[in-house]
Amino acid sequence: MTGSREIEELLRTLAPQVLGLLVRRHGQFDRCEDAVQEALLAAALQWPGQGVPEKPRAWLLTVATRRLTDEWRSERARRDREVAVAVREPAYAGVAPAADAEPPAGDDTLRLLFLCCHPALARSAQVALTLRAVGGLTTAQIARAYLLPEATMSQRIRRAKQRIEATGARFTMPSAADRDERLSAVRQVLYLIFNEGYTSSGGPDLHRAELTGEAIRLTRMLHALLPDDGEVTGLLALMLLTDSHRAARLGPGGELVPLAEQDRTRWDRAAVEEGVALITDSLTWSPPGSYQLQAAIAAVHAEAPSAAETDWPQILALYRLLARIAPNPMVTLNQAVAVAMVDGPRAGLAMLAPLVEDERTAGHHRLAAVRAHLLELAGEPGPARAAYLAAARGTTSLPEQRYLELRAARLVVADQPRRTDP
Repeated sequence: MTGSREIEELLRTLAPQVLGLLVRRHGQFDRCEDAVQEALLAAALQWPGQGVPEKPRAWLLTVATRRLTDEWRSERARRDREVAVAVREPAYAGVAPAADAEPPAGDDTLRLLFLCCHPALARSAQVALTLRAVGGLTTAQIARAYLLPEATMSQRIRRAKQRIEATGARFTMPSAADRDERLSAVRQVLYLIFNEGYTSSGGPDLHRAELTGEAIRLTRMLHALLPDDGEVTGLLALMLLTDSHRAARLGPGGELVPLAEQDRTRWDRAAVEEGVALITDSLTWSPPGSYQLQAAIAAVHAEAPSAAETDWPQILALYRLLARIAPNPMVTLNQAVAVAMVDGPRAGLAMLAPLVEDERTAGHHRLAAVRAHLLELAGEPGPARAAYLAAARGTTSLPEQRYLELRAARLVVADQPRRTDP
């Protein structure tokens, strides 16, 4: 009998395929997505006990189509709807496919990703809709992952689907002129999902494995669909290399362990090797983009036998290139650390100075945390302690908060004058 985990993975793989087929046949993204969610729920309840059907995608399509048919029959305007569907695709008008009829081959996942990342939607709505429609997660699962009430997340998803319907968006690939912009949004949404899972923005847990796992799974899917896109390859490599540290990021008591102090024998070597191979290969045939450069930096860290043996000059060179092609304050923040490791902490602190006046980073806890680290390296325990405490007050992540407070407390001890015997 197939286990629950295998069934869950199968359902997540099939969810966008079934939804894509329904939307392509019938339109009405909102209703089709609801119908697929009901089919997924039915499968999750039945398959563990009854076994996975021989043709699981056809099974899901049958259940979802019956759900749509029942809804149409219950409405006063049923006939008008059936006529509209018949005009669009007569072969499927009001008829559910047989349970053993395998749907035609093809994968609408890329169209679905583009639809969920429609430019009319806010980024938070794109994330939520992608996780539900493409990832197959329930509203409750998404709400838990983002520490929001289920009703709030349900409203967000509902508004997103209504917005897509209101724009008249069609289930087609965007034009060549719009494709790159839409693909950029898709990559960013997947990156945001991964980051929220890898370092939670709030709550008691540092990691949310369901989000990092889903981001990697969806990015693998995107890479399979677009193997010649260097930035998709770079994004997948970046996720794998970053996630390879996960087991070493927490100590025995659940405390956060920074990169320089991690036990590298606990890193996932298979993920490291795959990530390094992906980024090394992509840089031979694709001009370097933002995700590729970030992956290259992660690869340099991953290949260092120890923190002391890290090739910081190479990392600094990569950050300088990244700052030229994709300048933003967070790149500057990370570049300052590399500068400090190559040219000394004072040089790194000088690079941070403009960020204090930048409204995008002023008061951000990550800026305060980096300043604290560099001040500590520069031999200024008092200012470093104050910066660590400011960073702790600014984060809503409890593991980060505890780590920053611990660093501050250690500096209190280190800064105490030594007692001398009379």
